[in-house]
Amino acid sequence: MIRGNKIGLRARHEADVPVLHTVLYNDVATRSRQDPRPWKPIPPESAHSPYAVVGPSDQTVPFSVVELASEDLVGAAGLWGIDMHNRSAHLGLSLLPDFRGRGLSSDIVRALCEYGFAVLGLQRLQVETLADNAAMIAAAKRAGFTIEGTLRSAAWVYGTFVDKVELGLLAHEWTPYHD
Repeated sequence: MIRGNKIGLRARHEADVPVLHTVLYNDVATRSRQDPRPWKPIPPESAHSPYAVVGPSDQTVPFSVVELASEDLVGAAGLWGIDMHNRSAHLGLSLLPDFRGRGLSSDIVRALCEYGFAVLGLQRLQVETLADNAAMIAAAKRAGFTIEGTLRSAAWVYGTFVDKVELGLLAHEWTPYHD
């Protein structure tokens, strides 16, 4: 497990899937803000669920996020688009509604950076998020990410085009986070 101050990143368990799928995936409006692909009805037990437990992959590392104090499942996070030639990856996270607004996102981003830089030896991590996602932008900036640009009207989100913000962090800019 990769530990932050408040959270841990661990392997996805089969028991996590119904919770993550039902709460995060089936919230169509919220899911459409996180995934550029159109939402489709998929049952939680399907191998096509974005939260399905899958074998190891060189391109994607999914984690379940747990609160260390309670061991409660709080969400999902991961690295995707891992490119070992260029030593880069994207990161993302999604919290269950009851755990939003508690300052966990910054801890999750820092833990993902530790995994990407210290474990995988990556050179660059990046975040793409909607321009109005102030919580994700703030969490990334607190972890040292820099806004690198805005892509105007780049995302179709539940009936309207929205700007996307790209943030990046290089290995030499990263400060390991430990209290």
